[in-house]
Amino acid sequence: MEIAVILAGGQSRRMGRDKLRLPYGNETFLQRAARLYAGCFDKVCLSVGDGERYADAGIERIEDIFRGCGPMAGLHAALAKTGADGIFLLAADLPFANPEAARFLTRRGRGHDACIIRTDAGHYEPLFGYYAKSMLPRAQKALEAGNYAMAALYEGADVRFVAASELGDLWRENMLRNINSPEDYEKALAEAKAGAANPP
Repeated sequence: MEIAVILAGGQSRRMGRDKLRLPYGNETFLQRAARLYAGCFDKVCLSVGDGERYADAGIERIEDIFRGCGPMAGLHAALAKTGADGIFLLAADLPFANPEAARFLTRRGRGHDACIIRTDAGHYEPLFGYYAKSMLPRAQKALEAGNYAMAALYEGADVRFVAASELGDLWRENMLRNINSPEDYEKALAEAKAGAANPP
């Protein structure tokens, strides 16, 4: 079973309001992510910091075991509680990310500890990637040590880095750009209106 887990534990401090509930077209960022990824994955879950958040989302929620420890805590809880061999982890504030690319990474990641995109400039986005169950003890150890940086998981791990060119037509230059500030939001709305969003 291929499972996508949407991260929804952030505080949206730079935005000043809950960015996942902001409208984007006829739906919110969260609703859009849930809809799009449900079309490419067998199951979509929502990673939350506590059991009350997004109770109205209509999506199975996975509550953090390690509270207040960021995205790594979401990954840890997802791997621990779903019982899956691996999950695709994504931030809901990546409006231009393509769920087909997510499925591509999931399938490329089979047999590896993780699979993420690395751009030609050497940048990579940990919150749009496949993570195998083998990453669970690594995440547990890092969280217990107070090391919450996702990059801490990669040292010594078998990570499959996928070049943007390998994605072919699935790749877009803005695909890994997230929405943090009101300015980012306005720019994303303008690009979507101009037809730059992928998928629609």
